[in-house]
Amino acid sequence: EVEWDYQRRRAADTALRVNGVTGLTNEIEIKPKVKPEDLKRKIEDAFKRNAEIDAQHITVEAEGNKVVLRGTVRSWAEREEAARVAWLAPGVTHVDNRINIGR
Repeated sequence: EVEWDYQRRRAADTALRVNGVTGLTNEIEIKPKVKPEDLKRKIEDAFKRNAEIDAQHITVEAEGNKVVLRGTVRSWAEREEAARVAWLAPGVTHVDNRINIGR
């Protein structure tokens, strides 16, 4: 069990680099130490700190360790950055990016 998705992915990447390993089943589970309402707040706060994201046009919904992003942004890059920032929150295992482009 790990708290962050990047830890899960890094463990798998490391195991795949071992000589002789030809396949891998990653059964590491992400067990967040944060509550969904805290997760939502952490992501919203991260959006506000990020100069590339117009946080006032994005809403965040957190259900367990799954996050749904909604709203409208100016560019594809801003949409992708919002998803990247959401993935960085502790315990996130799924990001459903429903953000539209165009304003």
